[in-house]
Amino acid sequence: MGRKKVKIAIVGVGNCASSLVQGIYYYGPEKKDQAIGLMHWEIGGYAPHDIEVVAAFDIDKRKVGRDLAEAIFAKPNCTKIFCPDVPKTGVTVQMGKVLDGFSDHMKNYPEDVTFVLADAKEPTQEDVVRILKESGAEIVVNYLPVGSEEATRWYAEAALKAGCGFVNCIPVFIASDPAWARRFEEAGLPIVGDDIKAQVGATITHRTLADLFKKRGVPVDRTYQMNTGGNTDFLNMLNRERLASKKESKTEAVQAVLPHRLDWENIHVGPSDYVPFLKDNKLAFIRLEGRLFGDVPMHIELRLSVEDSPNSAGVAVDAIRCCKLAMDRGIAGVLEGPSAFFMKHPPVQYADDVAWRKTEAFIRGDAPANENGELADAANA
Repeated sequence: MGRKKVKIAIVGVGNCASSLVQGIYYYGPEKKDQAIGLMHWEIGGYAPHDIEVVAAFDIDKRKVGRDLAEAIFAKPNCTKIFCPDVPKTGVTVQMGKVLDGFSDHMKNYPEDVTFVLADAKEPTQEDVVRILKESGAEIVVNYLPVGSEEATRWYAEAALKAGCGFVNCIPVFIASDPAWARRFEEAGLPIVGDDIKAQVGATITHRTLADLFKKRGVPVDRTYQMNTGGNTDFLNMLNRERLASKKESKTEAVQAVLPHRLDWENIHVGPSDYVPFLKDNKLAFIRLEGRLFGDVPMHIELRLSVEDSPNSAGVAVDAIRCCKLAMDRGIAGVLEGPSAFFMKHPPVQYADDVAWRKTEAFIRGDAPANENGELADAANA
């Protein structure tokens, strides 16, 4: 008898989906004793190669109608190819619902770097629900472009109707919206969200430095984080009207670890510009200004260079498996620890070490941890 699978549906077959699918095959059984780049080899008995994509949706003509193994390498995807031999999956990418998933300004760029809408009939929600059910999908993974507020809610509704858990990798507030969180809980379905942190990315690095200042008694007076990249995500975000939730998500992720909130003019966190030749490489520039002993000023400046999409997939592979573990255990609603550890804008923000302890306790199946990430029995010992 074969291993148990984690059956997922992917919404948006872009760079992040490409890295995730590549990783499912890259981390095959033979890698168990030499798995580099994973936080966990197994979660609840599920290894990365136990994740199986059974349905996928996109709106680009170069992806719709193609096998997922081909679509993940189609333009405008430009992420690093670290597993070129992804076998045919038998999963055909279906036409998705457009809504606000496409920004009009992207029509003004060459086809190699932007979306090209497929000339195909958009599905009804009933169509998507049917596909999810017939495919056996258990979890919907949302990889829509930043700013896809209507489209994200549309697919979240479809997930509820199809009886699927939801992993929301983008900054549209579903898990952190009490009304949506309650609906998933009432439906008996888990949700992890919102807005995925990278494995070692700008947000987690910025938070770590801010926490270091706090623990060493250095107040943060001013700080910024400015990011540039050349993938479709950064091109999409040139439309500043799509950035409200993204900016809030990234800013709150940093504010949450500061002892005192900074006024708006003293903190800037968010995407800055699109540089085509960077492709999926993301450059982050981070600065923190503070005061040491004797009120003496100091500052740190850091430049971080990462391949953006594998950085995201390294976290998504764990978020998906935690969602499946919750389903196996009959746990519904927002997974508080995993959401705080894996996501920028969870319903409850915790310091990263606390969120990590809560997540590890969840994976082990221990009693719920308190607000410090300690087990209740240990805290009372």
